[in-house]
Amino acid sequence: MNIAARATIAPPPASLRGEGWVVPLLVLAAGLVALGWVFRAEGVAAVTVWENSAAYNHCWLVLPVALWLGWTRRHRLAALAPRPTPWAALPALGAGCAWWLAERLGVMEGRQFAALAAMLSLVLAVLGWRVCRAMAAPLLYLVFLVPFGAFLVPALQRVTAVMIVMGLELLGIPHHADGLIIELAAGTFLVAEACAGLRFIIASLAFGALYALVMFRSPGRRVLVMVLALVVPVVANGMRALGIVLLGHHWGSAEAAAADHLIYGWVFFSAVILLLILAGLPFREDRPEPAPPIPLPPAGPWRGGRLAAAAGLTLGAGLAMPGLAAALDRAPAGGAERIVMALSAGEGCADEGAALRCGALVLRAELRRFPASARWSAVVAERQLASGQEDEAVTFAIQTEGARWEARQPPGGADAVAVAAWHGGAPAGDGLRARATRLWQGLGGAAGRPVLAVISIEAPGADPRQARALLRRLLEQGAAAGVAAAARAQSEGG
Repeated sequence: MNIAARATIAPPPASLRGEGWVVPLLVLAAGLVALGWVFRAEGVAAVTVWENSAAYNHCWLVLPVALWLGWTRRHRLAALAPRPTPWAALPALGAGCAWWLAERLGVMEGRQFAALAAMLSLVLAVLGWRVCRAMAAPLLYLVFLVPFGAFLVPALQRVTAVMIVMGLELLGIPHHADGLIIELAAGTFLVAEACAGLRFIIASLAFGALYALVMFRSPGRRVLVMVLALVVPVVANGMRALGIVLLGHHWGSAEAAAADHLIYGWVFFSAVILLLILAGLPFREDRPEPAPPIPLPPAGPWRGGRLAAAAGLTLGAGLAMPGLAAALDRAPAGGAERIVMALSAGEGCADEGAALRCGALVLRAELRRFPASARWSAVVAERQLASGQEDEAVTFAIQTEGARWEARQPPGGADAVAVAAWHGGAPAGDGLRARATRLWQGLGGAAGRPVLAVISIEAPGADPRQARALLRRLLEQGAAAGVAAAARAQSEGG
């Protein structure tokens, strides 16, 4: 037998036969299970959002898409073998620190991103840089598992309202705009959270990333696709909202035009995505991928120890901060204490003790006082529980002396809830500044505790506009001044 013949029947490299992969994959699976258990609260919160929010229903498809991307790139692993990387413990430690900060601030998206970063760090530690680089696309696509972007909703609502107003002014249609409320002769249009276009933007980004990874290879073209996937839905959503307002103006009925606005939106969004696909087809890059890299030399006798060190150090670094947080919080802070408050009776309203009756509408107020050791995440959870989180809710703010009330009115009803928070005798919003201030004061041992004021209006069968107008009028006239003063005083205590 000649040399050439012997070469053709030589055994394939170890990596092609699966040797050298079994143990690292088992270690990786065990590590991911451990991380999944520790970060189970983040996973449950993400799945809950996928299920309940129309803006994130597409997240159910992210993991199957990532698996498909990995399968289409499996040939890249043919000449690679796992190379454990102990220095991956450094990004894992950074992920743990980011998790601790997000947990103290009450930012669930930050906790979920940190948990995902810890898991990706473990993949890097066990399999090595070259394997992760070969599978970069499916690994990074997992970012879309995190339901992020909700903080953009208020800004997107304002952008949508501005685009509607600009269009009406350009067309010369008489209107009156008050924040997110736009009034025409045909009726009143409300730019609700669902009208902000977040669901279109997030879905567009996820699709744009997939389209860029499948159709293009140059970084410049991929970045351009992602920029278009972000900008085009924002502009298209403003045009969609303006179109619904114009339909209402043409038909003479705001309710008729807005009845199926979500269906209009998805049809319009699908048309926009189709146009983006068609626009990108002429620039697709179909050249074959380069040949797989040269096989690595066989691992030395230190492989087992290096694998154990890489996995152990990375797991320890990723779990350090959650473990520290659990140790510090062994003593539960307890729930919020509820204190029923009285509202000042205004014109046309009667005091009924624990409630204020204004015709058929009933208003109630209470304070929810948290322990001094409570984190701001507890306040955020209580605020969401009190006001609800429906995408279709009408949101509006009411500024009074010493308080800014954030009000929500669920779709299809007149009931509404207004909430405001205080800490240390000062009003506290729900943004990062308020959360960071609370965290800093807590670290410094400052006195004070969070207090949440909740005013609800029960209006069965009433006109939603009447309920909103009554709530705004009563708050602006000082009906809740006593509630705000009590909340401020309660929040000063230790």
